[in-house]
Amino acid sequence: MLGCAPNLIDENKVIQKIDSLDMTIFSKSGNKIYSITSPYSSYDNIELKFELKKPIINILNGEETKYIISSEESTLSDNNKLLKLKGNVRLKIFKKDEDILYADNFIWNINNTNYLLEGNVRFENQNIILTSGKAILDSDDIIEFFNPVKYIIKDQNNENKFEINSENAYYNLNTESVSFKAKDKRVKSIIYF
Repeated sequence: MLGCAPNLIDENKVIQKIDSLDMTIFSKSGNKIYSITSPYSSYDNIELKFELKKPIINILNGEETKYIISSEESTLSDNNKLLKLKGNVRLKIFKKDEDILYADNFIWNINNTNYLLEGNVRFENQNIILTSGKAILDSDDIIEFFNPVKYIIKDQNNENKFEINSENAYYNLNTESVSFKAKDKRVKSIIYF
């Protein structure tokens, strides 16, 4: 940590400002879980939490980066076990060229292997767009999109070719396949000619 300068707020509370944060979090067995860089952050010693501006988070699988996440700001709390990002969240799937998840908010409890995305969720790659208000990315690389879901297939001119509306959709990042489920309503499809 560089550029630490404590500012006294009251007699027991110290907020430490950090100009260039570069931190790696390890598991109890010594494996890297994730790393965070932020050009500006602060640490609150009473609430035991980091406030980060313009963070870049690398979620790791062993030594390899699995996801790269950026946002306007984030909070790291609960002894570095709860990560919340908000504002223009962008999650890039590292092994794929153009697979990106966008959202307003991202929440990850490190003890849980699922990632929650909320608000204007959009998954996009060179072929498709999936949108919803909420999604969960699980440890098996399956993204579950919640009601209402809109699915668009693009043609070579990047124009809409096929559109599906559904209550729920599941996108498998490994097989690049999507499935739709509906409990109350039918899945609705539109084909553009």
